[in-house]
Amino acid sequence: MGDSFTFYSFLALLGCLFCGTFFAWLLYRRPSALTPRLNIILAIFRGLSLSLILWLLFSPLIRQISYTLEKPIVIIAQDNSQSAGTFKPAGFDSERYRKDLQQLNKDLSEKYDVRRYSFSDQVTSGLDFSYKGNLTDASALAGRLKDELINRNVGAVILATDGIFNRGGNPAADLVALKAPVYTIALGDTIPKKDVLITEANANELVYLDNDFTVEVQVQAYQCQHLQTKLTVTEDGKLVHEESVSLDANLVSKNIPVKLKASKLGQHKYTLVLSPVKGEVSLKNNSQQLVIEVIDDRKKVLIAAAGPHPDIAALREAISLNKRYEVSVVMNEELQHIDPKAYGLVILYQLPGLSGDASVFIRQLRLDKIPLWYIIGAQSNLSQFNQQQALVNLSLYNTALQYTYSDINKSSSAFDLNEPARKTIENFDPLQAPAVQVKVSGDFQTILNQRIGKMKTTLPQLFFANDNGIKTGYLLGEGLWKWRLSEARDGNGTTVFNELISKIVQYLSVKDDKRKFIVHPFKNPFDENERIQFNATLYNDSYVPVNTPDVNIQLIDEHHKVYNFTFSRFESAYQLDAGILPAGNYSYLASTALGIRKYTAKGSLFINPLVAEFQQTIANHHLLYQLSSQTNGKVYPPAQLSTIKAELLKSEHLKTLSYEDRKYAELISAKWLFGLILILLSTEWFLRKRNGAL
Repeated sequence: MGDSFTFYSFLALLGCLFCGTFFAWLLYRRPSALTPRLNIILAIFRGLSLSLILWLLFSPLIRQISYTLEKPIVIIAQDNSQSAGTFKPAGFDSERYRKDLQQLNKDLSEKYDVRRYSFSDQVTSGLDFSYKGNLTDASALAGRLKDELINRNVGAVILATDGIFNRGGNPAADLVALKAPVYTIALGDTIPKKDVLITEANANELVYLDNDFTVEVQVQAYQCQHLQTKLTVTEDGKLVHEESVSLDANLVSKNIPVKLKASKLGQHKYTLVLSPVKGEVSLKNNSQQLVIEVIDDRKKVLIAAAGPHPDIAALREAISLNKRYEVSVVMNEELQHIDPKAYGLVILYQLPGLSGDASVFIRQLRLDKIPLWYIIGAQSNLSQFNQQQALVNLSLYNTALQYTYSDINKSSSAFDLNEPARKTIENFDPLQAPAVQVKVSGDFQTILNQRIGKMKTTLPQLFFANDNGIKTGYLLGEGLWKWRLSEARDGNGTTVFNELISKIVQYLSVKDDKRKFIVHPFKNPFDENERIQFNATLYNDSYVPVNTPDVNIQLIDEHHKVYNFTFSRFESAYQLDAGILPAGNYSYLASTALGIRKYTAKGSLFINPLVAEFQQTIANHHLLYQLSSQTNGKVYPPAQLSTIKAELLKSEHLKTLSYEDRKYAELISAKWLFGLILILLSTEWFLRKRNGAL
């Protein structure tokens, strides 16, 4: 039925009453042992019960209205971070403040629905005054309030904080969404106190062995005019730098570059410390720690050729731009005195050649499994090339040289080239190459195809293959110097050419990781409040990842305390969540066994101590004023908490809301109706039985 009693509903009800009356008349129309009065009463009972039963067959709907009262919700949020409990103004009584806030909570709870929260690096329910939080993330609090209470009857937000928010964004947007005034309690001290601190220390996480590197140290000082402090830097506990820092004003901010030398491989912890000044408010912000890994990833690249060529100079200059590579050029008989094992990549420029026999040198390269890059040109000896390796066969179909442009193979995933770089490469001048048919015995990856004039072909110009475990590249054509010149001619320098050559060298020279058991932390270093997580992968002899055996790991801190864990299986690999651990240096040793073989993996990680709460000692009450003004709230000092109660009691924003709930239900679901029908029929049966009418 509809939302109201319609005309058709009225007709249906009349029909049910008529039918019920008619059946009652049929039953009681004849004289019986019943008195006339009782006969009429029983007929009415029968007529009503039958009418109700028939009426229920039409599934009528009834409208139900209920009202729910919702008290105004008042939120009290307490900043539980270390800064709120450490830096207090003169005369501030922490115990009295705690009691006053709890009393405010009690008083407001008598009239309002009070929700209590504490926030720092996490948000918890209830009021916590331990001040142990390592960070202050007010945006997390605002986000939780928005998720839980959006579109609810929020009357006010009382936020007790010093305004020093060092994680997350500005909470204003989410708090404004609650459509309630924010009353802030201004904790902390806005008067600068004597303090020197390192606000930031930046350096590259990776540096190369024997290279100099710079650590940028940002130093600040407050109320320290005419004083001096000393900056010291230690590497794994050993002093490596020391200098005096003059503080010539009450507010000092200096950027101090510290030059250091990477003299030892591995991860190293650098500790930067400012010596304290007398009367300093905090010493925890006087130091910073960095973890820098020193690697020796420089590779030697050899360009071997039968004679001089402009391409060799172009290659050498492009490769040398990357400091990770050391390029050498060796020609003719000098190749006999070269140790191939000293090089990570050898570029065979038109070798084997028509004018020089380098077969012995090339044979040794293949025995030592050195990655190779063949550049085929007019002086290449194709017969010797085909004899010295079996992967690629080049057969001449025309003795004349041909000019081939480059066409990017868009299906290749070896290089990540942007669209402007692709267009530049395809506009390079053509290379001069022998007219050959290319046959490759195995899988290969084409980077550039040959384009003859405007006709695209499927013949490879630059491609990579794996020759018995040796990464090998092939370039069909000479004239790389023209590529470089054609790009420079357009006034854009030689960026794309240099990038292309660098990517080729990097692809060929990077060694594949053939370890069967690999364990590494999710990141390094971690922060003190972060969960320490590891990933591990175990490979069988076919280099297929498996996770059948257990993987155990030991974490050992700098005090030789051992933490034992077992990895969990995840798909075909392993994962470990070791939880939150104390700050410091850790080494780890992971072990497992596959069949009869045992595998181990070791390394180190560092957990940074969090000092963010001590990096800013001056309360940011300006932010609190902005937040309150945006929401039509007010800022109160901790000593005036009772004023907040009076302000809320007279506020028109805090009103109890009444919610009307309308719903429609089928009449057949009303149990009292079944009870009425049962009573009518039972009473009728009892009276008929008692008077002998049955």
